[in-house]
Amino acid sequence: MGFFTIPELNTRKGTLRAYHLAAIIFISSFLSGYDAGVAGGVLTYKPFEKDFDYTSTTESKVNSLTVGLEQLGSFLAAIIIYPLTNKYGRKYCIIGSAAVFCVGVIIQVSPSRTLGAWYFGRVVSGLGMGGMSVVVPMYSAEMVPKEIRGRCGSFYQWLYTWGILLAYWVDYGVAASPSIAKVSAEWQIPVGLQLISGGLLLLGTFSLPESSRWLLTQNRTDEAWKSLSWIRGDAGEKTIAEFSETQQGLKAERSARDNFSLRELFQRENRLRFFIGPMLFIFQNTTGSSALAVFGPQYFKLLVGSTGNRDLLLTGLFGAVKVIACTFFIWVLAERFGRRTLLTGGSALMAVCMLITALIAKFVPTDSGGNVTNGGRATVAMIYLDIMIYNCSWGPVPWAYVPEIFPTRIRSLGLAVSMLAHWSSSFCFSFASPYMIANIGAWTFLIFMGFDILATIFCFFFVKETKGKNLETAAGTEWEVLEKNADELSASEEKGEQHIAPVVSKAGNVVVDEAHGTALEVTAVHDTFGSTLK
Repeated sequence: MGFFTIPELNTRKGTLRAYHLAAIIFISSFLSGYDAGVAGGVLTYKPFEKDFDYTSTTESKVNSLTVGLEQLGSFLAAIIIYPLTNKYGRKYCIIGSAAVFCVGVIIQVSPSRTLGAWYFGRVVSGLGMGGMSVVVPMYSAEMVPKEIRGRCGSFYQWLYTWGILLAYWVDYGVAASPSIAKVSAEWQIPVGLQLISGGLLLLGTFSLPESSRWLLTQNRTDEAWKSLSWIRGDAGEKTIAEFSETQQGLKAERSARDNFSLRELFQRENRLRFFIGPMLFIFQNTTGSSALAVFGPQYFKLLVGSTGNRDLLLTGLFGAVKVIACTFFIWVLAERFGRRTLLTGGSALMAVCMLITALIAKFVPTDSGGNVTNGGRATVAMIYLDIMIYNCSWGPVPWAYVPEIFPTRIRSLGLAVSMLAHWSSSFCFSFASPYMIANIGAWTFLIFMGFDILATIFCFFFVKETKGKNLETAAGTEWEVLEKNADELSASEEKGEQHIAPVVSKAGNVVVDEAHGTALEVTAVHDTFGSTLK
């Protein structure tokens, strides 16, 4: 699989539709990245400080609340969105979340000039962003072919890096513009531009079908078949076989647990899923890369000073490095290496980068009379190398992996709990970063190193491989089937209502293939998740 190669799946049309779907829904992560990137620059502008009437003595508080309150809103959204996506489906929850996000942006750029309104707008935007962070990875995993599920799932991080890159250079551009710098437009333009991509996401999602797996769980078989045949680009044998296998997997999940109950969540396999999923997102934030994304200018100021707009320029280049690394991962590495290998190796290498950065910054001069020393250049190189490794491992992989380990019946709950962990840990580190920079300086990087080491150990023992597997099989559901002739079915089943779908579900654990005159009965089901752990 070469660079920028598009593999042929069912049809060329189906391949392009899969990427089309990923490109639209992962605008949500572009929004997340842009917002994270633009905040760090906006908070350094004097017009922002003047408009909202606060002083340098409260700067750390405003910085922390600006980032932290949005992440608090995202945390709350992860709780709210779970029952909504089960009841109303994936598509309309994405649309609703995008609309809420846009409302939050409008509140932020309104002429109120009060920190209360600014903070409220950040919370509202966070609600929209948090809702999308739960539903979008789930929708992608349920709709994209298994051959490119890892690649398309990693679009979350890819478009996130593009968002950060654009934000950094918008921040740099408005600060360098004589006509914009030093007036309110310096911060209003970067924030308000989010409405463009937010609107594209909202309108673009209307062009996509509902998740075929969610439709099957609602017994809307014909609609599910239309959805799957649209995204695969044909209604041929391969699509029929996939539809049948998906139905078997869902029926196997149902037969293993006739009715969902909270007791089910405490079974060994599910306890393990609800441990691994949230922990991966916690470690994703504790690597330090998310804090660097938000407070890039502040971290580069710590390392090499801020003569002129040096901190903003280095942050802009930092964003470009992220995009290049994640692009390389998406088109070259995503489907070549397993999820476990990428996560374990990535955190180990990042730990080395953080250790070197901390030691140089602490014991070697990095700034001399306004000029960057060789030591300063070395720290910047290590930060850039660290972020390259992150965007080939911990940045994209959890977004593809975590939706894969939860069965369909609890996937929305699993993603909601995982996002609670993601946003709470992101809140903690983003809120703490300004204080860490001010109080412990370069030793901050040693804290990140310690978490990288813990992440390496965790992945070695707990992460199982899911690459290239059917979604139900990847989640650990295995089943046995007994093939019968359709004539063996009861008359009531055989002569039931005709459906558009060539493969339709009947009562019980039987999947009928009307096209081939066969019936597949699920006879035994096993949940094997965790059976292959180290």
